[in-house]
Amino acid sequence: MSFTVTILGSGSAVPTNNRFPTSHFISCNSRFILIDCGEGTQFQMRKFNLKIQSIQIILITHLHGDHFFGLPGLLSTMHLLGRNRGLKIIGPEGLENCLRSQLEIGQNRLDFEIEFIALAKNSTHCVYKDKVIEINTFPLNHRIQTQGYVIKELPGELNMCKELVENEKIPLEVIHQLKAGKDFLDSNGMFWKYKKYTLPPKPRLSYAFCSDTKYDERIIESIKGTTLLYHEATFLEIDSARARQTFHSTAQDAAKIAMKGKVKKLLMGHMSARYSNPNQHISEAKLFMKNVEFAEDGMILKLEEI
Repeated sequence: MSFTVTILGSGSAVPTNNRFPTSHFISCNSRFILIDCGEGTQFQMRKFNLKIQSIQIILITHLHGDHFFGLPGLLSTMHLLGRNRGLKIIGPEGLENCLRSQLEIGQNRLDFEIEFIALAKNSTHCVYKDKVIEINTFPLNHRIQTQGYVIKELPGELNMCKELVENEKIPLEVIHQLKAGKDFLDSNGMFWKYKKYTLPPKPRLSYAFCSDTKYDERIIESIKGTTLLYHEATFLEIDSARARQTFHSTAQDAAKIAMKGKVKKLLMGHMSARYSNPNQHISEAKLFMKNVEFAEDGMILKLEEI
């Protein structure tokens, strides 16, 4: 079981030779999720040896082109490769109509079902949950409706103390009950207390994604305590006026949110094409947050190692 994030695109609206528009691929305990789908996402997935058909859920933050223009092409490729199982797409209102119109105009059919979930403006709620993970959405502060997302592991079963299991030869039926946090009376009248034989489950990991947004402390409550926070850092502080004008963030803005949210690590991205490298972004962010990195296309982050 693992929780990894692969950066497919780390740039902003104007692509460069080294940075494609925003897209992240998340593998979380055999759940495969794409967040945003900028132009060229499917090319990047092939380049970095990721299976397009593995995607089960697509989360779109907002309807600016550099965050979803790659989606019609990705869906068409899924069809051409023979996809026949469903796909869930979650995003702002208007996304479904936009995609269906593009496909219909080109008379492109899809031989698989898509479940669209439209998020009302300023939505703050759980959009997906199963036995292993849940995904929550929250509003960001951009020029149009923009949603952030948090992917988090759900509490797992308790771990067994291996020494006691081996020494006392605990039956399998008893182990199942103890791992579930239940005391158990077996058929021989033996009473097993789960607290004696179990250890806490492994810490829950979580990934918060804040795409285009200006500095807004209302975000903090939604991302508080996450293992890894991705927060856009389009500009340096010297261009902070431009950041406010365009409803974007500086590196210091991102670091302040990370610091106040007490996250373990900050990953910045969405760098403006006006900058040649992220070194100054990292320096400025480290004034507030020490555990900082800037996203690069092809980067893989393992949350277990943070």
